[in-house]
Amino acid sequence: MRKIIASCLFLLLALSLAIGLTGCGGAKPTPADAPKAGQEKSQASQAAPAEKVELTVSAAASLTDALKEIQTAYESKNANIKLNFNFGASGALQQQIEQGAPADVFLSAAAKNMKALVDKQLVDAAQQKSLLVNELVVVVPEGGKAQVGTVGDLAKPEVKHVAIGEPESVPAGGYAKEALTNAKQWDALQPKLVMAKDVRQVLTYVESGNAEAGFVYKTDALTSKKVKIAFNVDPKTYKPVEYPAGIVKATKHAKEAEAFYTYLQSKEAADVFAKYGFAVPAGK
Repeated sequence: MRKIIASCLFLLLALSLAIGLTGCGGAKPTPADAPKAGQEKSQASQAAPAEKVELTVSAAASLTDALKEIQTAYESKNANIKLNFNFGASGALQQQIEQGAPADVFLSAAAKNMKALVDKQLVDAAQQKSLLVNELVVVVPEGGKAQVGTVGDLAKPEVKHVAIGEPESVPAGGYAKEALTNAKQWDALQPKLVMAKDVRQVLTYVESGNAEAGFVYKTDALTSKKVKIAFNVDPKTYKPVEYPAGIVKATKHAKEAEAFYTYLQSKEAADVFAKYGFAVPAGK
């Protein structure tokens, strides 16, 4: 009997010891390298890439080549920025902005289009400035038969079509009309005039031979091997060709738009514009 009682007491003691040990070690040890909840969130936020901002830049068609090169350079240095260009006639772009079309930055080929947006308080006068200047020239097809060297030569019988941008919406067309009017040729050339939606379409008409001559900017002429400059239009016969740039007030990315606007005024950007024939206004 004593042996049985002793055995029971021994079993009870052993069981008590086991329960005590289990209670002391019930909480599993936390590995030294296990990150805390706060650390996990911090690491996740550090790993997440910055959200990409898309800027819409409405720009005159004549700036296409220069801005495409600037886009490559700017995006390579600003990984969080994506530039989306809306190229067209400055007058048409102005109307789009007036009607509420999304735009962050506007580059016009005429001061009047920017002024119109400033007057309507769609662009802040303090956030726009004259950026570039250009020249008006007349181009003819490379290898064309018509001999054109002056405005008066456009009246020759062999010149059947003269392409210009629509004067009301295309600045280059407005400058062409002004030059032809001052040269007393506007009325005489009416039957020959072929209107284009923008200056690049004028270039296409001459390249394809659908027009024997066309009024474009010097910068446009330099982009094509299919045309040659017949003559530079007398700068005294038309207003200076200025390209203002400005920030659209309705932008949802004011900080990023201002950074790109500032970059457009940098020497790096000016060098690219110069490569395509543009110049910086005197005194800038």
